[in-house]
Amino acid sequence: MKIRITSVMVDNQEKALKFYTEVLGFVKKTEIPMGEHKWLTVVSKEEQDGVELLLEPMGFEPAKVFQKALFEAGIPLTAFNVDNLDQEYEQLLKLGVVFSTPPTQMGPVKLAVLNDTCGNNIQLVQVL
Repeated sequence: MKIRITSVMVDNQEKALKFYTEVLGFVKKTEIPMGEHKWLTVVSKEEQDGVELLLEPMGFEPAKVFQKALFEAGIPLTAFNVDNLDQEYEQLLKLGVVFSTPPTQMGPVKLAVLNDTCGNNIQLVQVL
């Protein structure tokens, strides 16, 4: 069993695509029109045949409630691994990214939490 696709719920797919590619540096992998929404995925530049991140449209009301509750509680929806968190943090700050948690060491990892502008807190993690 392998993880091939995972998803983040987003309030606007186009806004999400712009943030995840132009700001976070992912690459668009798949875009298939599906009526009102799209099957829209991005991948890491370093692993373009790796796990795809589906930018999941929020078409289901309970999902909106769940996303809002997570965001308001400060709970990250998902986490992305980085090699150098301090460097990523400084670069993303220059691009206007808002962090609710700056780089903070917690045992064997350092983490930070950012707002993805699409309704989610995203955690960045560096294994020390």
